[in-house]
Amino acid sequence: MFSERERERYKRQMMLFGDEGQERLKQAEIFIAGAGGLGSPVSIYLAVAGIGTITLVDNDVVEQTNLNRQILHYDRDIGKKKTASAEEKLREINPDIVVKVIDTTIDATNVDSLVGTADGIVDAMDNFPARYLLNETAWKKDIPFFHGAIRGLYGQATTIIPGMTPCFACIFPSAPLKEVVPVVGVTPGLIGMVQATEVIKYFTHDGKLLSGRLFIWDGREARAEEICIERNPTCPVCGTKNTTPQKKRKP
Repeated sequence: MFSERERERYKRQMMLFGDEGQERLKQAEIFIAGAGGLGSPVSIYLAVAGIGTITLVDNDVVEQTNLNRQILHYDRDIGKKKTASAEEKLREINPDIVVKVIDTTIDATNVDSLVGTADGIVDAMDNFPARYLLNETAWKKDIPFFHGAIRGLYGQATTIIPGMTPCFACIFPSAPLKEVVPVVGVTPGLIGMVQATEVIKYFTHDGKLLSGRLFIWDGREARAEEICIERNPTCPVCGTKNTTPQKKRKP
């Protein structure tokens, strides 16, 4: 059921998704790993779309160098925990949703409990070890993994559905060297909105997902391309020697 305020808030998108689609969004719980450049637009647009529960995990504090791209955070937030800053903004953006924040580092000892009963994981990280952990967790829990990454004016995104598509380890079997990457805010803005769109499509059953496809954005040339990706039968996470998860997906 929707309140009158919710019906008014979501009126334009309910013209697309109907009551049933909007109810799926309301019942959905999304885990967003990272409250930075990608996590900012993803969480903002999922909040305004009416995703019922957003759990946001980060362990950093807001720094001056974040402000060219991390639009959840303002100059007044410098020195504040990103989770606290993000929670404040998201609750203001949409008071009708549940916002949970966890100030911690994602690692092998806590990733399973952090994700908990979430219906999907959004990769808004900037490091590969955490991405591999989240990918494995998504596969084990049989929930989608919405990947995004950026560098400078370039970005990429894909949607990973356990048992149906290649997993993150299939696409990226080894991590690149760790580096501080250049970035301008428009790139995570664009890729984050692609990820948020994928989440919305997944729960409303509307449109074609980026499953089995890697979306690549070249901002210098204003050109978007895609690469078809295939499952690696020897993948240590989702290869044929592993058992496909059997849990029934909510959507």
